[in-house]
Amino acid sequence: MPHVLLIARRAVGHLGYVSAVRVVSVDGVHSVQQWPPVETQPPQVHPKAPEQGAELTSHYSECFGCGEDQPGGLHMSSTIGAGHVVHSSFTVSAEHQGAPGLAHGGLLSCAFDEALGTVVGQLLRKPAVTGKLETDFRRPVPVGSTLHITAELDGTAGRKVYASARGHLGAPDGPVAVEARALFVVVDLEHFTEHGDQDALKKLRDSAREPERTDRWDINP
Repeated sequence: MPHVLLIARRAVGHLGYVSAVRVVSVDGVHSVQQWPPVETQPPQVHPKAPEQGAELTSHYSECFGCGEDQPGGLHMSSTIGAGHVVHSSFTVSAEHQGAPGLAHGGLLSCAFDEALGTVVGQLLRKPAVTGKLETDFRRPVPVGSTLHITAELDGTAGRKVYASARGHLGAPDGPVAVEARALFVVVDLEHFTEHGDQDALKKLRDSAREPERTDRWDINP
């Protein structure tokens, strides 16, 4: 089974762009994995992106990740952080468990997909879909605990957007329980109109017209 020996971050250039290097050991053989895995440009935050400190509302009331109309959903809340960061959190309920009393691993991956999609959608303000999601589980996440997820834009390469996140257990500076890295791909809105449910899309469009919802528009299926 692979073991991550080191996760290091280094600044590159005067822009302060940050990349990650992971040293992984498999059967005693070390390999270095760079993140992002390709050469990227520093992410350019959209001029109309929410300001630091802004609390985000649900982009769609029936979204499993952040929607208020999903009884067993994550009900994730998010706040814009400094630079290329969004802070999110959710509390693990009994509906989220896999093993007795512990969050389901797939549910935790879903939470990171939501948090990473939020940082991409909110800061770049471009429709994007998840292309690849890799999750590392460091420690169990019990039912009743709150997971604080810090998601960060790492770089862009054409339509590809790279982002990563860490989930801290119990507090923003608590022990790291889960880490994730993701590749998102910028798409046209036709991606959603062609493949999505038309009634659900109408509900989304209607909610987007509400003045108090203009801060939240990202689409992260």
